[in-house]
Amino acid sequence: MSRKPKQPKKENNGASMNRRRFIGTLAAAAGTSALAGAAPFAPTASAETVHFTSNPPGLGGAGPFRSECDIHDCDVEGEIPSNIDGAFYRVGPDWQYPPMAGNIPFDGEGHVSMFRISNGHVDFKSRYPRTQRFKAQAAARKRLFGMYRNHFTDDPSVAKLSRGTANTHIAYYNQKLLAFKEDSPPVMMDPITLETVDDYYTFGGGMKSLTHSAHPKFDHGTGEIISYGYEAKGFATDDIYVFSANAKGKVTWEAWVKAPYVGMIHDFAVSKDYVAFLAIPMATNVERMKQGQVHFAWDSSLPTWFGVMRRGGDGKDLKWFKGPERCATHVMGAFSDGNKMYVDMDMALKNQFPFFPNLHGEPYDPKAASGYLHRLSVDLSKKDVTDYNMEKLYPQSGALPRQDDRYQTIPYRIGFMPTSNPTKPLSPKLGNVAFRPTNSYTKFDHANRTTTEFWIGDDSSLQECCFVPRSKDAAEGDGYLVGVANRLLEGGRADLIIVDTQYMEGQPIAKVRLPFRSYSQVHGWWVPGDTLPKA
Repeated sequence: MSRKPKQPKKENNGASMNRRRFIGTLAAAAGTSALAGAAPFAPTASAETVHFTSNPPGLGGAGPFRSECDIHDCDVEGEIPSNIDGAFYRVGPDWQYPPMAGNIPFDGEGHVSMFRISNGHVDFKSRYPRTQRFKAQAAARKRLFGMYRNHFTDDPSVAKLSRGTANTHIAYYNQKLLAFKEDSPPVMMDPITLETVDDYYTFGGGMKSLTHSAHPKFDHGTGEIISYGYEAKGFATDDIYVFSANAKGKVTWEAWVKAPYVGMIHDFAVSKDYVAFLAIPMATNVERMKQGQVHFAWDSSLPTWFGVMRRGGDGKDLKWFKGPERCATHVMGAFSDGNKMYVDMDMALKNQFPFFPNLHGEPYDPKAASGYLHRLSVDLSKKDVTDYNMEKLYPQSGALPRQDDRYQTIPYRIGFMPTSNPTKPLSPKLGNVAFRPTNSYTKFDHANRTTTEFWIGDDSSLQECCFVPRSKDAAEGDGYLVGVANRLLEGGRADLIIVDTQYMEGQPIAKVRLPFRSYSQVHGWWVPGDTLPKA
């Protein structure tokens, strides 16, 4: 897997990939005696210069970060409580080389960072996972992989390498970090140094799928990881592989099932007794891929399908329940009660991703793309039921819901989600913005259907948050939220903010100020300090 790929032919396919354009060279030493009378350096016509356009595709429209860095003792404003001891890991796409024209932000190389918090101090570290893709491109000093999840657009030299970018989620398992991208197996990293340990982790060979979800679940009662892969037998297959592994990395259960159609199944739900999937109309479109497009297209003619099967079984009991066209990608929490399965997800009427095309030509509709927390449910004891129930829970619009992760797989009460508050004014200094910034963290109490809100202000945008328990035995949802805020009036400079969940309507108790704009996060993970290996 580490062989040096063949060099591809030169390309010239659009402004974002204009490799023939040369940036003027500053000959700083041209006037020195050593170079006196010498001709200034001029690159040859065959040289290729790395050049990013001013606005390559990126989450939030920002350019690439591309820096691996360490900061010892970050600048902290406020006071971090001594009971916050652990590491907040985050991951997102960050271009290694200029992307192919028309590509989307989800195809950037994964970049992992860590905020290590202890005794009121914070150290910051960031590293790219050394995926097979990253290493091949680094050796070639150019992009070798084409459009998002489209092998037809790759250089032939990388045909036998994993396309995985490890850019979507990060989790702590068996004293290692696993970085995920759902088209490939995880990448294993050292949680202290962030060095890559295994660029193609398959649970000691026990995982049979060619793909692995970005959203595994953890049963804290048994120590198990429960996960799956879709398109599990390869490109455009309708196979789903479901499995669990024990705390030491050994696969203990597996089942193969079929999807109702080939498309995105980004997240799933696990209870004590059941496993559930939601197939949405973000369908794999092979013909468009052969024309150089991305992997998915939104097919509004397709329904959603909610599939439920017994956990630990052979999958033959899997039943798919039909629902209307909807877009839902992330689970807040899930639980079962006897024969009833409940799954809470943020759900929108239409395609939520403006960079994934609508197959039938409908324009992207921001209003219909707004996500609201819904509860999906089915009663498996009713044999004649063919549809699933869907209930809208709250009026707040948002995405990327999270819960107190200690309550994965069991009944839960408290959840959190970044939201946009339309009642708050926007600063005139922001000018005319196309989308209202996500500037709030909302806490949801499902027991009494109430909400409380933390508002960062009118000049900042919030990324996904993670929950930190106040102590090991703290009540559900009692603790802190950690998440990155981008300061829009400071060029997007990043702060890690810490919010007390008992005082959501107050100010952050602390801000960890970074001196730069970081890459945009997709997901993050909190690891208590006493579970980390010693440095």
